[in-house]
Amino acid sequence: MSALAPTASADGTIQLVTVRERHFKTAIVLGAVVLLLAALFLFVPRDGVSTFRLGGRDSAFALPDVVLPTAATCWILLGILVLLTAWALWDTWSYRSPALWLIIVFGVLAVFAFLVWAGAGGLVPVSSLLVGAVSLSVPLVFGALGGVIGERVGVVNVAIEGQLLLGAFTAAVLSSITHNPFVGLIGAMIGGVLVAFVLAAFAIKYLVEQVIVGVVLNVLVTGLTGFLYGALLAPNESLLNNPVRFTRIKIPLLSDIPIIGPVLFNQTFIVYLMFFTVALVAWALYRTRWGLRLRAVGEHPQAADTVGIRVNTSRFWNVSLAGAVAGIGGAYFTLVSVPQFGKEMTAGLGFIALAAVIFGRWDPIRATLAALMFGFVTNLQNLLTVLKTPIPSEFMLMLPYLVTILAVAGFAGQIRGPAAAGKPYIKG
Repeated sequence: MSALAPTASADGTIQLVTVRERHFKTAIVLGAVVLLLAALFLFVPRDGVSTFRLGGRDSAFALPDVVLPTAATCWILLGILVLLTAWALWDTWSYRSPALWLIIVFGVLAVFAFLVWAGAGGLVPVSSLLVGAVSLSVPLVFGALGGVIGERVGVVNVAIEGQLLLGAFTAAVLSSITHNPFVGLIGAMIGGVLVAFVLAAFAIKYLVEQVIVGVVLNVLVTGLTGFLYGALLAPNESLLNNPVRFTRIKIPLLSDIPIIGPVLFNQTFIVYLMFFTVALVAWALYRTRWGLRLRAVGEHPQAADTVGIRVNTSRFWNVSLAGAVAGIGGAYFTLVSVPQFGKEMTAGLGFIALAAVIFGRWDPIRATLAALMFGFVTNLQNLLTVLKTPIPSEFMLMLPYLVTILAVAGFAGQIRGPAAAGKPYIKG
């Protein structure tokens, strides 16, 4: 919130002085959330008790249900949120950025307060809610990782949607033909790479505007997979659209840990692969020679070129790698989530993954957390339908996208991506 600005002194010399600025965007967003919750609790009050189930019926360690008085708990939590908002406002007024922990605590308490209100007279299965959130986040996480790699190397990967969709298509076809989900997974990676090849060729070699290429590729893949679905898959469903899917792999002992056990240690192969991929990309991006070269190409390609790094070659292969990673996310749709491929089954999740990249500040861990948040909101929409909350169904359908807009506009407006992202490099 401070910057150096040149000023002229009385003797004509140039001096640097510190200019401090206040940015109220975060405090305003927190205040808006408080006002929305206050309006909800005031104009749509709910009485009774809210019950939270911390474990499943088949859990080895049974935990008692948590029963809370709905109205009293909502207003107590709202009071805490008001204090946190005031804290953020004070930090901003004192030329300090609100601490990350404060924003995280605020978000957790706000969601908890909303769940208490929504769960009045009903049951909120916490473990099932988290398991569903992780499951819905898998394609978003892989798509976001692909976006991080692509943009870190200097290519804006708007074609994540197409990579997810073609990955889902190739995974379904190859798994159906070979009756092997691992072959389908490899096919999904190849499908993602094919889309990335086209993006890299036009953006790097032919210097076409990257955002336009990405949008065109999304439309192309949507039309191509829709045509192939109608011409090949639908008439030959048992042969070409009946994939063998991954089953859950339960890790003994660890899967019996209350709450987090089913979430982390009773998942399919692709989910475990997601955990490994996030850790690998986060480590390699900041701790290896590959990551250093990748970030150098995305930040200052001219400087990277002077030390012998082949900028465009590096961009081409890393964009292809990003496509392979995003393709794995597409495989989740047909090898885990649903039993067969369907037209436009990704439903715009590639664009939400791109929003997670921006919200996560082009960092693998932050982007993963952003993707998990979006997945949680999507699963929350399903829970609200089950709980029969007095919220219009149309609003619940738009809830994940509304949170995406709020997150990107409210918390990511001041951040800047890699300096050379979206800019073609022409060697002089």
